[in-house]
Amino acid sequence: MFHEKLQRLRKEKGLSQEMFAEMLGVSRQAVSKWESGQVYPETDKLIAISDIFGVTVDSLLKDGEAQDNDGNTVVYVPYWTTRDWTTRGRRTYEYKSERTINGLPLVHINIGFGAKKAKGIIAIGNIAQGVLSIGLLSMGLISIGLLSLGVISIGLLAVGLLIAIGSMSVGAFSIGAVAIGVFTLGAVSIGVYSIGALAVASRVAVGDHAYAPIAIGRVAEGARTFIDTSSARGFSAIDGEEVRQAILAEFPNTRDWILRWITRSLG
Repeated sequence: MFHEKLQRLRKEKGLSQEMFAEMLGVSRQAVSKWESGQVYPETDKLIAISDIFGVTVDSLLKDGEAQDNDGNTVVYVPYWTTRDWTTRGRRTYEYKSERTINGLPLVHINIGFGAKKAKGIIAIGNIAQGVLSIGLLSMGLISIGLLSLGVISIGLLAVGLLIAIGSMSVGAFSIGAVAIGVFTLGAVSIGVYSIGALAVASRVAVGDHAYAPIAIGRVAEGARTFIDTSSARGFSAIDGEEVRQAILAEFPNTRDWILRWITRSLG
């Protein structure tokens, strides 16, 4: 029957009801009604459906398998679609793999004009959500994008639960022009342990301008300060072991790898 055939063709082509409705310029509810057999599409929509799937209108409406204009039964494989954006001449490119893991396609790519969403294990799109996501807005375990949210995030604005790298970054380990987090490295660095041109920290700050309980820099303010007077501006005049002992005296539970990270650039 038509409604069963339409649903199977849509799923074989890897289209959600929302994506299919967008291609036809109708609502998702309209597609749902077609696929449940409540109503039939209008003639112009039937023609558009036949064009999308590459089948004849007759084979859509009659019993039997959908067929192309040469009378061949249509069988779909993982696909690329290229389509015009509603009379405006803009194009959208989408790919969805047949292979799925826990209901998600292994790869979903959806790029074009507008809020194109990609959701998969590997997702690439204007809005991407996946284990590995790449997009203008990306969310996932590993995220790369202009705005990225994830455990590991890279982007113009990056927010990461563990690692964030970006022009502005927020994360446990944060690297960026402006870096905010626990361990931060940036031009402006704000955290518990911070290294940067301007470094502000709740424990230890290292920078040209450093502000923290233990502050190390050319300009330093804090309970304990170490002023860099070297002409090379490389902190070579500051004794790394002395800094280490000062940190342990103030914060005795500081991990050894944190001490090494802070003092490695000191004299």
